[in-house]
Amino acid sequence: MIRPVLRTRALGRALLARQHLLARSAMDAAAMVAHLGGLQAQAVPDPPYLGLWSRLDGFRPQRLSELIERREAVRIALHRSTIHLVTAEDCLTLRPVLQPVLERGFAGNWRKRLAGADLDAVAAQARVLVEQEPRTFEQLGGLLAPGFPGSEPAALAQAARTRLALVQVPPRGIWGRSGPAAHTTAEHWLRRPLDPAPSVERLVLRYLAAFGPASAADVQKWCGLTGLGSVLTRLAPQLELFHDERGRILYDLPQAPRPSEDTPAPVRLLAPFDNLLLSHADRTRVLPEEYRPRVMTRNGIVLGSVLVDGLVAGSWRLAEGTLRVRPFVRLRRAEHAEVTAEGERLLAFTGGERIVVDPAE
Repeated sequence: MIRPVLRTRALGRALLARQHLLARSAMDAAAMVAHLGGLQAQAVPDPPYLGLWSRLDGFRPQRLSELIERREAVRIALHRSTIHLVTAEDCLTLRPVLQPVLERGFAGNWRKRLAGADLDAVAAQARVLVEQEPRTFEQLGGLLAPGFPGSEPAALAQAARTRLALVQVPPRGIWGRSGPAAHTTAEHWLRRPLDPAPSVERLVLRYLAAFGPASAADVQKWCGLTGLGSVLTRLAPQLELFHDERGRILYDLPQAPRPSEDTPAPVRLLAPFDNLLLSHADRTRVLPEEYRPRVMTRNGIVLGSVLVDGLVAGSWRLAEGTLRVRPFVRLRRAEHAEVTAEGERLLAFTGGERIVVDPAE
C-alpha cells in the first residue's frame, strides 16, 4: 500500500505543535499535565514547573504547587518506571496499565536480593506501614526487614514500590520548598481505587495526541510497554497511516495537527528531562543524533536544551542565579536575540539574575 511520506522536519513540526512549543497555550496547568500524559519528575522540584513554563502562557509555579497540595496532581513511578507528575485521574488509570513496566524493572534489578521473600506478604505489610503514615524508602525498608530475614531493606522497599501504587506526598515537589520522598498509596492519598479495567488502547491514543505521528517502537520508548505493534494494528482502522523517510509505518490520529514543515518554530528552552526528548525511538525529529550525547549524559542526566528552528541546538544550566546557555552551533543575530529574550523570561520565572550565552562549542 502506498502511504504518504512524512519527512523528518514535518514530524518535528507536528510534535512541536502537539507539545504546544510552536505557540504557548492558554489552557490551565491541570489540562496541560493531562494532555502531555504527565511530566518526568525524578529531579526535584524544577523540571515539571519548567516544562509547563515553556508551554503555557503566563504560567506561575504556584498553580502547579496548589494542584499537588490539593491532591489533584501526584508524583508516582509510571512511564519507563521513572517518577512522573500526573493528574490524580491519570495516576489511577495509568498506574495499572503500566504495571508490567515496573515488574520488569524490579525483576532485573532487585528480585535476587530478596532471599525468596513472598512479595504478596511484603506488599501487604508495606501497605499497612505507608497508610499509617508516609514513609521514605529507607524508613520502609528498615521497618520491613525484621519480618523478612536475609532480604535487603532496599530491595524490600523496591518490592513495595513495584507491587503498590506509591505516591510521593508534599512537600516533595513543591516549588521553593520540596522535601524527602515520603510515600503512601495512591488509593489512600486520593481516597479512590485504581482503575480495575485499564486500557492500553486508550494509552496509545493519548500518546499519539501528544507525541504523534509515531511508530510502535516510539510508543514503547515513551511508556516502556512491549507488544504494542499488535495494539496499533487493532487501532489502525481508526487511524491515519504514513511512512517516514526510512519506510517505517507511522500511526496518527486523523484530526491531529500536522503543520507544514516550513512553519516557523520559535526558540524554546526545554526543561531538564523533558519528555519531548525521551518519548521516541527515533529522536531525530527534534534532536540531531550528533547532539544527543551532549544533552543526554552517560549517567542518565538529561540537560536543559535549547530549541532553535525546531531542533536542539544547545544546552542550558541555571546555577546561583546565572543562566548559562551553550550553543552547539553559531547563532545568527536574530537567533541570539531570541535565545536571550527566552532566557530573560526564564530568569523572571525562576528569580535568576543574569544570562550568559557562550560562543558556539
